[in-house]
Amino acid sequence: MAIRIPENLEMLCNQCSMSLEGGCTVQGVCGKDPDLNSLQEALLYGIKGTSAYYYHALEVGYDNPEIGHFLAEALYATLTNVNFDKNRFLELILENGRVHLEAMKLLDKAYVETFGRPEPVEVPTGSFEGHGILVTGHSYKALYELLRQIEERGLEDELKVYTHAEMFPAHAYPELKKFKSLTANWGGSWLYQKKEFAEFPGVILGTSNCVQQPTEAYRNRIFTVGIAGLEGVPHIEDYNFEPLIKRALGTPKMEKVEGGKLLTGFHHTNVLAMKDKLLELINEGKIRHIFVVGGCDTPHKGMGYYERLTELIPKDALILSAACGKFRYNARNYGTIEGIPRFLDFGQCNNVYSIIEIAVALANELSTDVNSLPVSIVLSWMEQKAIGILYSLLYLGVKGIYIGPRPPEFLTQGVFEILRKQFDLRLTGDPEKDLRDMLNKGVKIEEGSALAEELD
Repeated sequence: MAIRIPENLEMLCNQCSMSLEGGCTVQGVCGKDPDLNSLQEALLYGIKGTSAYYYHALEVGYDNPEIGHFLAEALYATLTNVNFDKNRFLELILENGRVHLEAMKLLDKAYVETFGRPEPVEVPTGSFEGHGILVTGHSYKALYELLRQIEERGLEDELKVYTHAEMFPAHAYPELKKFKSLTANWGGSWLYQKKEFAEFPGVILGTSNCVQQPTEAYRNRIFTVGIAGLEGVPHIEDYNFEPLIKRALGTPKMEKVEGGKLLTGFHHTNVLAMKDKLLELINEGKIRHIFVVGGCDTPHKGMGYYERLTELIPKDALILSAACGKFRYNARNYGTIEGIPRFLDFGQCNNVYSIIEIAVALANELSTDVNSLPVSIVLSWMEQKAIGILYSLLYLGVKGIYIGPRPPEFLTQGVFEILRKQFDLRLTGDPEKDLRDMLNKGVKIEEGSALAEELD
């Protein structure tokens, strides 16, 4: 797949009064060229992703000032007439990767210490008798406050709370699943929410990004909280869910309908607890390969690649996944390898941190580096958090990553070529061919990289 550049438009910059009418599209009046503009946009999108995880850590009272300091530095670097050095922007992008890793680490610590260590759990997908509340987004803080207030009002038998999309992994956290009202998961990724929300008879709560403007079918039944906001939709202030609870009690009761179950709750702590077993199976050839297939869901037709790839992956391989793209393929029965599930769902997109911890630990145990492990990484991206995760992997020196379902429009051909040469960054293509190449993977990491230092 080739990188596409819009016809007759090499760049678009309109951030200062010097810009031409309609914006600078070939070269900036300031002297900025398309590759520099691309690098600045790439940095902006990465720090947007970092800010999301940082925000959710701050929600539950955890902070790392280093993250905030970097966000200020990176934003300042993109102002007009500040920095024209492309190499320094490449360095800032990799530093963004390091800081993004720190943000994921901080959020993991915040969630584990606040809501308990995740535990593998099978989550029902049917419905239960009672008034329904459907929670979508990423904020466990908002979900916790809602569940707590339902319990305080003695309404746990009347109100049933369902998770949607990236809230699905909440069922794995002890301090969330202890609430009787947390009942099941409803629907898949954000992509289908307009249909799924219309079919849900109760109240809906949007807690973060990945929420869309509502249709008339449910406009009078949706609320937002925290960072989320929708035009004409009531916003919950200070986590006071009384208006939402009152509205939910006025909606029709749902009936009990049996559904299947989905497995979630894997975390580096519970996976590394069986590290010896994993190493034994790898050394015996019973686990031939480990595939990290995760990331965002998107309406692009190329998402069929991920459905087909996970279908083709051989039965002597594990699939590690995180984020909402998994809803395209997580309902299959992948079976087990000597009791270890072949499909391991680590939860939200930020839980890629757990997968990184596992890869580093296995590399240490095998006295090698991550690029020499039988591990292939295939990412799907929709928005900026996935870009931040990609930068973290590049910062660690991981090579041969596949990204899709389409190339980032903000990367020029020249910038993408730099990443291809330095990191062997690849675009998804034909799943059958890519799978053959992944199974033959054997690339060495360069000495002196950040990952080499981490493994020392």
